[in-house]
Amino acid sequence: MNRVNELIKEYCPDGVEIRCLEDCCNLLDKKRKPITKAAREAGEYPYYGANGIQDYVANYIFDGTFVLVGEDGSVITKSGTPVVTWAEGKIWVNNHAHIIEEKDGVMLRYLYHYLQTIDVTSLIHGNIPKLTGGDFKALKIAVPPLEVQREIVHILDSFALLTAELTAELTARKKQYNFYRDTLIQKGCKSEKVKLNTICEIYDGTHQTPKYTNSGIPFVSVENIDDLYGTQKFISPEAYEKYKIKPRTGDVFMTRITAGIIGKCTVVDRDDDLAYYVSLALLRPNTEVVDSKYLKYYLESGWGRRELSKWILWDATPTKINKDDIGRVLISVPPLDTQKRLVQVIEHFDAICTDLNIGLPAEIEARQKQYEYYRDLLLTFAETGSTLMTDRQTDRQTDRQTDRQTDRQTDRAERN
Repeated sequence: MNRVNELIKEYCPDGVEIRCLEDCCNLLDKKRKPITKAAREAGEYPYYGANGIQDYVANYIFDGTFVLVGEDGSVITKSGTPVVTWAEGKIWVNNHAHIIEEKDGVMLRYLYHYLQTIDVTSLIHGNIPKLTGGDFKALKIAVPPLEVQREIVHILDSFALLTAELTAELTARKKQYNFYRDTLIQKGCKSEKVKLNTICEIYDGTHQTPKYTNSGIPFVSVENIDDLYGTQKFISPEAYEKYKIKPRTGDVFMTRITAGIIGKCTVVDRDDDLAYYVSLALLRPNTEVVDSKYLKYYLESGWGRRELSKWILWDATPTKINKDDIGRVLISVPPLDTQKRLVQVIEHFDAICTDLNIGLPAEIEARQKQYEYYRDLLLTFAETGSTLMTDRQTDRQTDRQTDRQTDRQTDRAERN
């Protein structure tokens, strides 16, 4: 941090030049080409849209290093800043993302960090959120000398790298859990497969968006699959009385209409009133034949997902599986005692993984906030002429965080 202060005092003690974005980079929007999903030929090259990679295709139209910024659709974050993506190599970009490349005088990586600090809320227009090309080109960028840019990028990339390493570690642990779960189910399920509708009653929720109330009966949809009772939506008791099928302990909710994962499940663990939307299927297993938790683990396993995928309507928007087709999904049903043993082993392993992972998401969030704090702090000087980093406590905090990062990396190296 002291190095940044020194560079600012040396190269730009009175602040820096403010330029329009179009004067800081090369704009490549005119070279973009959209391809419909039906016309795409599968391949190895990333196909980018407004918020990142959407697909992989057989050809590319750009080759280099670029920054992409969402143009329409999912183009704004919760904090009001644009959706910014770093892209390298051979890629295809559709017309839902602006694309820029570096030109002399302004580092592309500096723009990548800086663009994430600009509040574009007032610039987003239309029923489908859109950051127009005109507004995008006119964004104001504070441009310090290259020496200062390099040091800022070096510091911010160091924070971003730590977040990326922690995220990769969490992802690896999740993959490990999925592998062992699938292996256990494969070894334990040698029985003949049966259709799901022979061992479960299958329902879906209301097809009409209800009138919400400030309190009353919790209302859940696909977005609540991980925390049913954490929903912030409610309907009146009178409206709930019209529901024919009400969840009860042992039922299994499964996502069936979603832009995310179809087949994600949660087991109902209480008899509290709960209303649900059509995006969720409610499976009521015959408990004399199949264990609720076994059903969840099977459907979420690689084996279950392959069976579900045979019936998913991939071209629908959003992707879905019809209620009747859920009943046609095949599932292995070993004896109940075998199911319960499998559940016991999987839950034990799940508990171990949870203990291992318990701190990682929190640490990832903390490191992301740390990155955002220092990003905003380092870039503020450009508009104010001040670094706001004269407090020795800031330097000590950075030193402590760097020491902790080094200690963690050393510990991981010793374990490996």
